Amino acid sequence: MWVKGEYLVKLERITGHAAKALGRDAQPSLFDRLDWFTLLHRLCAPHSKPLAVHTRSEKSDCWLFLAHQANDRLVSLSNWYSFAWRPVFTGEPSEEARLAMLVGAAKRLRSRAASIVLEAVPEEDGSAALVARAFRRAGWTVFVQPHVANHYLDTAGMDFASYWAARPGALKSTVKRKAKKNIVTLQLFDHFDADGWAAYERVYADSWKPEEGQPEFLRALAEREGAAGALRLGVAWIGDRPVAAQFWTTDNGIANIHKLAHVEDSDKASPGTLLSYAMFEHAFERDHVTRIDFGTGDDGYKRDWMNARAMLHYVEMYNLRRPSSWLPALKTALSQLVKRRK
Repeated sequence: MWVKGEYLVKLERITGHAAKALGRDAQPSLFDRLDWFTLLHRLCAPHSKPLAVHTRSEKSDCWLFLAHQANDRLVSLSNWYSFAWRPVFTGEPSEEARLAMLVGAAKRLRSRAASIVLEAVPEEDGSAALVARAFRRAGWTVFVQPHVANHYLDTAGMDFASYWAARPGALKSTVKRKAKKNIVTLQLFDHFDADGWAAYERVYADSWKPEEGQPEFLRALAEREGAAGALRLGVAWIGDRPVAAQFWTTDNGIANIHKLAHVEDSDKASPGTLLSYAMFEHAFERDHVTRIDFGTGDDGYKRDWMNARAMLHYVEMYNLRRPSSWLPALKTALSQLVKRRK
């Protein structure tokens, strides 16, 4: 099977048909789109040097969005805002073509890096196993280990009533009791609203959460997704004070919960819980989603709202043709051996 490839060191050079194939209409997941990687690089890692590895075979394409680090190391172009990272395919490649294009990319990368580290690679869709298989076939030494949990809701044809009936009794009781008191007022936005965003930022600043890492990235993402009709922003008020807020995006049947926060001195009114109820109801009844993704992290409260959990993996790959990879590869091998023996 023939495979052609190229490197692009400026994401802005991906234009025309390629950009369209990496756009909203072709890629169901927000985290697989060119505009996601471009925004992430521009506002979260402007000083890093990106590397897009592109291979093509039989009218299909494979893209690896990476970034350079020191010591001949490449890493996935991702950060704490990314729910997952994986190879991005366009067209309708067969499993054989996917593997061949990844092998082609892995062979080309032997001249570019001593090591590659990929974070939050899903196994649920086979991405972690496919990457490991392809890079091993291309001569890399590969280590795969669980990295972080992902909680999500597979709606599986459920309506909201049946979903809610299956929630824990304490959660349902809280919503029922607190809603009756009519203390909390809710607002839901499906477009970017400057006042609504200011309320979200005020809640986050007043909450127990640490200072936001890249607030300009989140606002730019909210503005862009709002223009596309994919923003879902919820704010809970007690009087004229915003006390809870949630930032979701929803399109192609997938709802992503990016951020949520509440002000602790409002806990007695449970504004965060009431807002979550409204956001989930909207996702079911208005957006008719097939999946709600709670992102990374194994927080206990997520189990009350979700029905599935999967692990995202950490994939380390070493090019032993380069002596600089020998010691890091040995350390990783010993670390994994110790973990298996525990």
